[in-house]
Amino acid sequence: MVRARPLGSLPGRGAVPRAVVLSCPSLHSQHQGTRLSVSQPSHQLDNGRTNRCEQLAQLSWLLCTRNTFYHPSTASPFLSVDSRVEVELLVKGRADLGEVAPEIKASERRTAVAIADLEWRDMDADDYGANEAQDSDFPAVERSRLREMLSLLGLDTYQAHKLSLQDFLQISSDSMKNRAPQAPRDLPWNFLRKLQALSSEARSTTMVLDAPPDARPAEKESQMEEEIIYWDAADDLAADIYSFSELPTPDTPVNPLDLLCALLLSSDSFLQQEIVHKMSLCQFALPLVLPDSENHYHTFLLWALRGVVRTWWVQPPRGVGSLREDSAVLSRAPAVAFVRMEVSSNSKSQLLNAVLGPGHRPRDCFWHRDLNVGTNPREIADGLVEVSWFLPSGREDLDIFPEPVAFLNLRGDIGSHWLQFKLLTEVSSAVFILTDNISKKEYKLLYSMKGSATKYYFILSPYRGKRNANLRFLNRLIPVLRMDHSHVLVKVSSTDGAGFVRRVRAIVAHVARAPCRRLSVEEMAHAARKLGLRVDEDCEECQRARGRAERITRRVKDADAYRRDELRLQGDAWRKAAQVEKELCRAQWAGDPPDKELRQRLLELRAQQLGHEPAGGLQEFISGISGPAPGEKLYFLRWMEWGLARVAPPRPRQPPETILALRPKHCGAAESGEPLGVEHFLREMGQFYEAESCLVEAGKLLAAQRRFAHFPGLASELLLKGLPVELIDGSARSTPLRWVSGLLRELHARLERRPRLVVLSALGLPGTGKSTLLNTMFGLRFATGRGRGPRGAFMQLVSVAESFSQDLGCDHILVIDSGGLIGGALASAGERFEQEASLATQLLGLSNVTVVSLAETRDIPPAIVHAFLRLEKTGRVPNCQFVCQNLHDACAPGPRPRERRPLLDLPGEAGRAPVHTERPGGGMRTLAGLAFCDPGKQHIWHIPGLWHGVPPMAAVSLAYSEAIFELKRCLLENIRNGLSNPNKNIQQLIELVRRL
Repeated sequence: MVRARPLGSLPGRGAVPRAVVLSCPSLHSQHQGTRLSVSQPSHQLDNGRTNRCEQLAQLSWLLCTRNTFYHPSTASPFLSVDSRVEVELLVKGRADLGEVAPEIKASERRTAVAIADLEWRDMDADDYGANEAQDSDFPAVERSRLREMLSLLGLDTYQAHKLSLQDFLQISSDSMKNRAPQAPRDLPWNFLRKLQALSSEARSTTMVLDAPPDARPAEKESQMEEEIIYWDAADDLAADIYSFSELPTPDTPVNPLDLLCALLLSSDSFLQQEIVHKMSLCQFALPLVLPDSENHYHTFLLWALRGVVRTWWVQPPRGVGSLREDSAVLSRAPAVAFVRMEVSSNSKSQLLNAVLGPGHRPRDCFWHRDLNVGTNPREIADGLVEVSWFLPSGREDLDIFPEPVAFLNLRGDIGSHWLQFKLLTEVSSAVFILTDNISKKEYKLLYSMKGSATKYYFILSPYRGKRNANLRFLNRLIPVLRMDHSHVLVKVSSTDGAGFVRRVRAIVAHVARAPCRRLSVEEMAHAARKLGLRVDEDCEECQRARGRAERITRRVKDADAYRRDELRLQGDAWRKAAQVEKELCRAQWAGDPPDKELRQRLLELRAQQLGHEPAGGLQEFISGISGPAPGEKLYFLRWMEWGLARVAPPRPRQPPETILALRPKHCGAAESGEPLGVEHFLREMGQFYEAESCLVEAGKLLAAQRRFAHFPGLASELLLKGLPVELIDGSARSTPLRWVSGLLRELHARLERRPRLVVLSALGLPGTGKSTLLNTMFGLRFATGRGRGPRGAFMQLVSVAESFSQDLGCDHILVIDSGGLIGGALASAGERFEQEASLATQLLGLSNVTVVSLAETRDIPPAIVHAFLRLEKTGRVPNCQFVCQNLHDACAPGPRPRERRPLLDLPGEAGRAPVHTERPGGGMRTLAGLAFCDPGKQHIWHIPGLWHGVPPMAAVSLAYSEAIFELKRCLLENIRNGLSNPNKNIQQLIELVRRL
C-alpha cells in the first residue's frame, strides 16, 4: 500500500504545488526504492482516498491539458473569446460583472439511487475505461480496511453484540485515571471518558508510545528527507496503488473522524444517541450520514440526533424577542452544504469554523487538518456527512446570522461519494463547492445537476497550468447551474482571509433571507430514504415503540387535565394519605402508641384510591414497559419522554443571559409548575401498589386478590436500564415506603450476586448546577434546566465493573439527585421548611457520600444545617463535599478545582436558627467545627463556570470538565478508602428507608 509523504511544508493557499513522494512499503519486495513524484498538495492525498476514481484522478495531475472541449450537442467550443475574458477578469478580482447567460427552467430532479450510480459509472468509464470500472478488487480492499481499523481499535468484538449505554456508564479503574492511551485499543475508551466529562479535548487524544524515540525504525524518521525519484511509467503497477496510506500502526495516532466512525459502527442505538448528545454539548459537529464501507450501506442518523435540543433567541420584526427551545430534529432551518470536488488547496472545515466563529475567534466545530493529529490520513471516515448549527443569542455583537442556519460538511470527494452529494443537493438551499480543478469529468458530474433548485457557489484556488481549462468548463457551467459571476469566489495565498470569510457569510445570510427551502432533520431523512440510504430510526423495534407511545401522548392535550382525568390516584386522596402517614411516622419516632383513628383514616383513603381502575393510558404504559424486548422497552421510554415534553405549555420569556444550565435529553418546554413526565405514570403505578399493600397488611384484602404486586419488578428493571426513578415525590414531598421497599427488594433479587451498594446524593440550592454536575460525572440522565430539575428526589443506578468492584469495595453506586432547597434569608420555620428538612435528613441518612451544591453567596441552606445537626447525634453523617459553582463566569483561565476558603467558618444568618433549635442553650456552633467539615481534608471545591463563551453557541469550558473529573476521582477515592459510612447492601438500605 502506498503512503503519501510531503517534502517540506504543505503548499500555501493557491501556491504552486510542491512535490509529494509516494512510497510503497508493500511493494519493497518487488520494486525496491520505487518512488513517484506528483505535483499535488499532500494533504489532499491524505484526505481524499476512498475509491479508485478519486485516487486515479489524483494521479491524473501528472497530465496538463489545454485542449478545447465541445458540448455534445453543438459544434462550438464551450467558451467564446468574450466570455473567457469575463471569467478571467473575475479570477483577477473583478466581481462586478453581469450574468453570463439568462437563467434556464428547472427540470425535474432525479433522486433514484440507481440513476445516481449510473451517472457516476458513465463518467468513470469515460475517463478510465470499462475495465477499471468493473474491477472487483477494490471493494475487497475497502472492506478489509474497515475490519483492520476495528481490529486495531479493539472494536471488532462489538460487531455482533454492540457496545451498550451500560458499557459506557460502567465505573472501572480507568475512571480514576487521567492518563494518555498507551495503545490503539485504549483510544475508544479514552474518547468516551472525555466525552462523558464534556471535555473539549475529546477529539485530541494521542497515544503515549511504549518504545522510546531512539528505538523506532530509522526508516520512518528519515522518510521526510528522501530525494525525489521519478517513477518510470513502464514499471509494473500491478500492486495496490489505489490506497495512498497504510493502516495506522500502534505508533501512529488514528484520525479522530475514523475513531468516531468506528465507535458509532460498534455502538447500539442508545449509545449512539448518547455520544451525539455529548458531542452537541461540546459544540462538535455532529454525524448526520455514517458511512459503512464494509457493507456499502450508509446510514442517516435520525434517531441518534433525537436527543439533541437547541435553544436560540427569536427576534420578531416587531415586538419583544424571546427564547425558543426545540429538538434539533424537528426545528426547520435553511441548510448550506460545503463539499470538495477532486482536489482543493483550501480547507472546508477551517472555512466553516471561521464562518461560524464570531470576529477573530474561529470555533473548532469541524475537525480539520491543522488541529492536533488532524493530518493523519482518514481510513474509513470518507463519506461522512456532518452537521452543525449557528444559533443566535440575542446579542448583536455575536449574532452572525439573524436566524438558525444548518451547515453540512461532506468528508471526501463528491465524485467518490455521489449518493451523499445528491442528498446534500436535495436538502440544502446552497452548496459551496471547493476545488482547484474543473476538468471534463467534473463538468459532466455537475452538468447532471442541471435543473436543480439549489444555488451553487464555487470556491476556487486554480493550479498553474489548469487555469484555462478551469475557465472554459466554469463558463459553460454558469448557465447550466443558473449562476452568475457572484457565485464564483477565488481564494489564493494573497487573498485577505478575514474579508473572504465576511464575503461567504454575506452569501449565506442572503440565501437565508431569501425565499428558500427550510427543512428539519426529520424532513431530510425523507429525502435520504428516497435516495436509498438507510435511516436508523426505521428499525422495527423503534417504530413499534413509537406507535405505542404515540397512542398515549396524542391523547394528552393539556397536562393538568390529563393528570386529573387519567392519573386519578394522584389527587386529593393521595395528598391526604401522605399527610396521615407522616403523622403516623412522627408518632412512631416519638415512641407514642399508634393512633387508631389515623390508621382508620389511612385505610379509608387507600380503599378510595383502590376503587379506581387503571386508566387506558396507564394500561398502555404498563404494556410498553412489561411485554416488549429490552430494546423496544427503551425505545418506548424515549418516545414517551419526547412526546410528553412537547405537550408542555411554552416557557415564559427569558433574556439570553439566563441560559445557564445544560438542556435535558428531550425537547419541549418547561412549565412554571410540574411538567408531565414518565415519572407520573410510574408514580401512578406506585400508588396502586401502595393502596393494595396497605389493605393487604390490614387484612382488608386477601393476598391472592392482589393485581399490582408485579409493579415494583417493572420499575426495578427500568432502574437497571438507566432510567431515573422517583424516590421522594415532588408534589406531596413524601416517600411511598411500600413502593420504594418493594422496588429495592426486586432490585436485590436481580443483583443478588453483587449486592454491595454505596449511596451518593446531591443536595443544594436550586439553579446551582448539581444535576448537571452528576450527569457530567457519571453520564446520568437527571433532568436539568430552569423549571425542569427534580422537585423531590430521583435515583439512578451506576454499575461498577467486576474487575474493579473488589478494589472499590462496592458493586453498584446508587446516585440520588434532589430538588432545590430554600436558602438565603427565608425563615427556618413553617411547612415548607419542615418538608425540606425532612428530605435533607432522609438523603443524608441514606448516603455514604453527599455533594452539597452552594450558590455564589456560599450560604448553606438551613434545611441542610438542621439535617446535619440531627444526624450528628446518630453518628450517621456521610462524607461531604461542598461545591461552590460560579454559573455566571465565562471560562476561567485555568482549572481551579479546589480552593480552601473559610466557607464554613461563620454561619450565615439563615443557618443560625437551626443551630439554636437543635442545641438550645448550647451556644453558637459552626459547621467548620463538625468533624466531617475539616477544610484541611479538602472538602471544599470551587467549580469554574460551566460555559466557555455565551450560550447557545458556547461549549462547556475545559476548566469545568477538568474540575468535575477531579471531584469524581476524589469521591471514588473516598469510597475506596472507606472514609464514608460503611457500605451497605440493599437489605440494609431498605431498613434505613423505613427508619428515616
